[in-house]
Amino acid sequence: MADTDSRELPAEDAKLVTLARAARGRIGATEGAAVRDETGRTYTGATVGLGSLAMSAVQMAVAQAHISGARGLEAVVVVRAASEVADSDLAAVRDLGGAGVPVLVVATDGSLLATLAS
Repeated sequence: MADTDSRELPAEDAKLVTLARAARGRIGATEGAAVRDETGRTYTGATVGLGSLAMSAVQMAVAQAHISGARGLEAVVVVRAASEVADSDLAAVRDLGGAGVPVLVVATDGSLLATLAS
C-alpha cells in the first residue's frame, strides 16, 4: 500500500486517474475505472447496476478496450472508497492484459490507496 497523491504518479497514470474519476462522477457510480492499452489508447467504465446487468467499473473498461480491438493492457486505475479489488476484476485484467499489469487503486479524493498486479 502507498500513501501518496495521484499527482505524484507518472503523467500517463495521472491521466487515467482523471478519466476514472470523471467516469465515476458522471453518473454518481460507486467506482470508476480507466485502462490504457498497448498502443496508449484509453478506455473508461463505471459500475453498472441494472436489474438485469451488473458489471464493475474495471470489467466495463476492460470490455470497452476489448471491443475496440485492444490486444493488451499497460495499466489500470480504479477509483473507489476501499483498497480491495475483486478477484473477478483482476481476472478480467489478466484476460486481456496478461499477468503483471499494474492496477492502481485510488480513493475518491485522488490519493493512491494501493498498487496491485493482475
